[in-house]
Amino acid sequence: MITIENETLKVEINPKGAELTSLYHKMHQQEYMWSGDPAFWGKHSPVLFPVVGTLKNNTYVYKGHAYQLGRHGFARDKQFVVDKQLPDTVSFLLKHTEETLQVFPFAFDLYIRYTLAGNALAVSYDVINTGKEDMYFSVGGHPAFKVPLTTHTTYEDYILEFNQSETAPRWPISPDGLIEITSLPLLKQSDRLPLTKALFQQDAIVLKELHSTKVTLRSDKTARGLQFDFPGFPFLGIWAAKNADFVCIEPWCGIADSVDTDQQLENKEGINKLMAGERFTRTWTVETL
Repeated sequence: MITIENETLKVEINPKGAELTSLYHKMHQQEYMWSGDPAFWGKHSPVLFPVVGTLKNNTYVYKGHAYQLGRHGFARDKQFVVDKQLPDTVSFLLKHTEETLQVFPFAFDLYIRYTLAGNALAVSYDVINTGKEDMYFSVGGHPAFKVPLTTHTTYEDYILEFNQSETAPRWPISPDGLIEITSLPLLKQSDRLPLTKALFQQDAIVLKELHSTKVTLRSDKTARGLQFDFPGFPFLGIWAAKNADFVCIEPWCGIADSVDTDQQLENKEGINKLMAGERFTRTWTVETL
C-alpha cells in the first residue's frame, strides 16, 4: 500500500488499480471508506477506464473491427506504477501495452492523482492520447463510503443531499447491465434522496444531466458525514451491493451501453473524443465532515 497524509487525514492506495482503500480522519478517529468485505463486494474504489459500465455483449466496434471488453474496462485490474510521491500527494501511471491494444486499440497514458488539502481528498484522472489518431474513451470513479459512519446510527438515518433542487429520473439497468430506454421517476423538485437498502435491489441508480455538482452524505443524528464535489462529470451513479453497509457515489464521464446501442464506439452515449497529443482531466473531491 502507498500512504499519504497530512495533519488531518491519512489515505491508503493500492497500486493495483491505483485504488483508494482507506480515508481516515485522525482527529475524529473515523474511517470513511467501505471495508471491502468480499461477502458483499470486495472492492473499495475501482478506477473505471476505458469504459464505464457494461458494453452490449461485452463488445464494441471500431473501424469495422469488434473488440471484447469487460464491465468497467481493465484499469481496475492493472498494476500502476508510482509516478511522483510527496507526503500529501501521489500520482500513479498506467500506459498502454501490447495486451491493452488487443482490446482497446489506442495509445494512452492514464494518471491517477491523489492530493490532500486540510480535511479533503482530491482525486484526478488525467488521460493523455499518446497515439497519432483520435481516441475514444470513458473514465469514472466508483468510491464506496461506509454507511452508517457511526455505531449509534443506522443506514436509514442517512440522506444524500444535492446542492440544487433536482427533477431527475433514474435510468434503469437491464438484467444484462445495459441502460433501458425508458426512465423511472426518482427526484421531483427535491434535493434529498433518503438512503434505504431497497433503493439498490435493482442495481445502481443512474442519473443524467444533473444541475448539482455537489452531494452531501449526512445524518441529523451525527456530525460525521462527507461532501462530494464532482464538477465536469455528466453522469452520476449511486450504488450499493444488496444489504451492504456502504454507498458508492460514482462520478462518470461515460455510461453503460443502452439496450438499443449500435455498438459503434464513436456513437456511444457519453463517449469522450481526444485528439492526438491532447490531455483530458477531471477531478472529484471528498471533504470529510
